[in-house]
Amino acid sequence: MINSLELRDDLHTFLREHDHISTYNHCTAVGSCAGKLALNHKVSSEKAKISGYLHDISAIYPNEYRIKVAKKMGIELNQEELLFPMIIHQKISKKMAEKVFKITDTDILSAIECHTTLKGDFSQLDLVLFVADKIRWDQNGTPPYLDGLMLKLENSLESAALYYIEYILDHDIKIVHPWLKEAHHTLSRKVRGRIV
Repeated sequence: MINSLELRDDLHTFLREHDHISTYNHCTAVGSCAGKLALNHKVSSEKAKISGYLHDISAIYPNEYRIKVAKKMGIELNQEELLFPMIIHQKISKKMAEKVFKITDTDILSAIECHTTLKGDFSQLDLVLFVADKIRWDQNGTPPYLDGLMLKLENSLESAALYYIEYILDHDIKIVHPWLKEAHHTLSRKVRGRIV
């Protein structure tokens, strides 16, 4: 498997060449956070870091080009992605991780592919990256949901992920992706019976 330290250097070169140093900073912050979360949740810290480092590499493509880029890469798109192309970046990042950075590990690729929406049949690594991306978001300032999410994280990753999804569902989400619906259903079932 690729070494996460070497990957960080390659990622820096790649994103610097595309004038996306802010994306590099976000990706490395998420990778670091995912690596730490992994240690407490029986997930490979190295895989978590790598998935975090590569999760947003498709930021080099502006929203208005993402449908065209996805189709060129042979990525199947659903109606929600066509209506709100920002969501497509998770699938494009997966494809770029394979093609540009030669990632073959299916666990890492899965986590990258669903880091924005999660999915119904998520793995622990999918969950680690999803939560890490919400903790170390790519906007300025502190996420409005962060305190609640961190409180739920003391119970479990599932509780934290469910908290975030319910927060965005209650706060003017632009579009509800089918994978997000499935993840919400699965998480609701898993968390029921625990202290939430």
